[in-house]
Amino acid sequence: MEMKNRTVVSEFILLGIPNTKGHETLLFIGFLAFYLCTLLGNLLILSAILADSRLHTPMYFFLCNLSVVDLGFTSISTPKLLVSLCTKSRTISLGGCMSQVFFYHFLVSTECLLCTVMAFDRYVAICHPLRYLIIMNWKVCAILAAGTWISSSFHATILISLTFTLPYCGPNVIDYYFCDIFPVVKLACADTYVIKTVTFTNTGVVPMTCFFLILASYIRIVYSILKMNSAEGRHKAASTCASHLMVVTLFFGPYALIYMQPQLSQVVVTAVQLLGDVVAPMLNPVIYTLRNKEVKGALRKLRGGQTTAR
Repeated sequence: MEMKNRTVVSEFILLGIPNTKGHETLLFIGFLAFYLCTLLGNLLILSAILADSRLHTPMYFFLCNLSVVDLGFTSISTPKLLVSLCTKSRTISLGGCMSQVFFYHFLVSTECLLCTVMAFDRYVAICHPLRYLIIMNWKVCAILAAGTWISSSFHATILISLTFTLPYCGPNVIDYYFCDIFPVVKLACADTYVIKTVTFTNTGVVPMTCFFLILASYIRIVYSILKMNSAEGRHKAASTCASHLMVVTLFFGPYALIYMQPQLSQVVVTAVQLLGDVVAPMLNPVIYTLRNKEVKGALRKLRGGQTTAR
């Protein structure tokens, strides 16, 4: 009888970023600039790679996938955050909350797996250069890319199903700036042990497995680079990995800090989360552009300029 008298939650209230009262306009301008730069940067990377046939290689194929992930990732929470900063409207429908949870874990898992696949690609290119085109043929690349997207969709579907089959009957205030599993399940009026255990296992096991696979790839890569006789060859091999390593650091760094330091304050956790969700997707295309002559040449070609001679 008590459950029947409870009202089922149809919307949630996002409290947003803590301790920002009076700074909404400044934050709105800053986040809008980050968002627009992210969209522009990743669209330029996609356009440059698609337009230049010299970049139709496995490495840039996976970079295109990463740009698509970043375009989606930054659009999960930033538009809603901008609206709340501008209009002070903090409500989000149940469907909107479900969408944020699904796409957040879908794209986080996809980027995690993509970083692993890109590390494997660099491993093959440096450790087995003569067999690179045989191993990383287009069929293998398509299977690896499709596998990351499909497996991530299953991963996110399981998490969202477990999260929103729980009853939510009040309160409906989420102490965060977007809907994520742990802030949401705190509001469930039922035992959440199973979902918390499954979520912690999935969000911990998948990234840790990917991280150790990337680490193993780079141990082999470093060993192969040290064995090279040519200093120019060592420099070229190292430079092809530097951009990917920076992207991996930007991806794993914030989440490792959040999950490995549970005693962090809400303000610090939010700041670190924003670094991973808003800033990193903007920096990824910058990293690949600044350190990559081929991409810079393709961008010059895209705007009608002449590429430099090789």
